[in-house]
Amino acid sequence: MNKEITRREFVGVTATAALAGSLATAATAAEGEFKPIKILGIACSPRKGMTTAKAVQAALDAAKGLDARIQVELIDLGGLNIVGWSPTPPQDDFVSILPKLQDPTVAGIIIGSPSYFRGLSSLSKAFIERCAPLREPKMLLDGKPVGVIATGAFRNGGQELVIEQIQVAMLCFGMIPVGGRPPAFQGGTVLSTKDDISGDELGLGTARNTGLRVADFALKLAGAKREG
Repeated sequence: MNKEITRREFVGVTATAALAGSLATAATAAEGEFKPIKILGIACSPRKGMTTAKAVQAALDAAKGLDARIQVELIDLGGLNIVGWSPTPPQDDFVSILPKLQDPTVAGIIIGSPSYFRGLSSLSKAFIERCAPLREPKMLLDGKPVGVIATGAFRNGGQELVIEQIQVAMLCFGMIPVGGRPPAFQGGTVLSTKDDISGDELGLGTARNTGLRVADFALKLAGAKREG
């Protein structure tokens, strides 16, 4: 009788341990399934909170709505002091931004710039140059999606040229340029009329689509990494 009870106890303990192991595995899988995926939006206009920042925010809002795992953050460079690259990095406002870019949960970036004389803003250029630490000693942004949004005072005010310039620059970081959907295949092209983009539903649609594409690509890459 004692032997039978011992055997049953042994089986019961073994079954309990197996169940606990299964639950732990399931909990780990669930935790991994909902691991945060962060999308950063960088507004590279010297005018804080204006049309470029609003366009990038529209893209981030669309990205966040795609999946519960998506977390977004807008970094508005307006009013900040950020100079271009130099052999001795200056102690300016970029010092507080760099750690956010180095965060391992960052899975994608959306960069916005106004079109100045049919080119990217000097602030956007300075920001990209100062991202050099993200390349060495390790390519921290390698294989991650980047979307670009450009604002301009005219429908054909150089927005697509700005998008191309930023995409090419981000290739140096190993990033994967992600376009939008028709009618803006390259990214978000937004029209600003008297410092207002709210009436440009076409342009805001391209910004949202760019955000969705970045988020969708980031989710697919995260799934591929889990499967691997």
